Amino acid sequence: MIEFHLDGRSGLSPYQQLVQQVRHALRLGLLAEGDQLPKVKDVVAALAINPNTVLKAYRELEHDGLVAARPGVGTFVTGTLGGASFAAFGPLRQDLRRWLAKARKAGLDDESIEALLMSTFHESAREDIA
Repeated sequence: MIEFHLDGRSGLSPYQQLVQQVRHALRLGLLAEGDQLPKVKDVVAALAINPNTVLKAYRELEHDGLVAARPGVGTFVTGTLGGASFAAFGPLRQDLRRWLAKARKAGLDDESIEALLMSTFHESAREDIA
């Protein structure tokens, strides 16, 4: 089961962060059809957020066809997000971990690593379009 977290620095609202985390978990194969999302009351207790925030996130995921609510039972994954083969993730994750270790050894903190990664990602995306 997915365990949600909130990042006040992300620039995304709490409900958007929950949606994004579910979408990422689906894309990475960490959630699959039939898996249950945490109950609203459990997310509210763990993150100290308004129940309507969690409900809004779950409704958006349901509207996208990724989950379905079963009244009195919970919310379950009903769709997946295709992408690269899950087999490709293992080696790529190892490469990324090595790169992160090098970045930390070079003295970069988490914010600097994130900034470097995102700027390089966006540069690369622009180059792919051109």
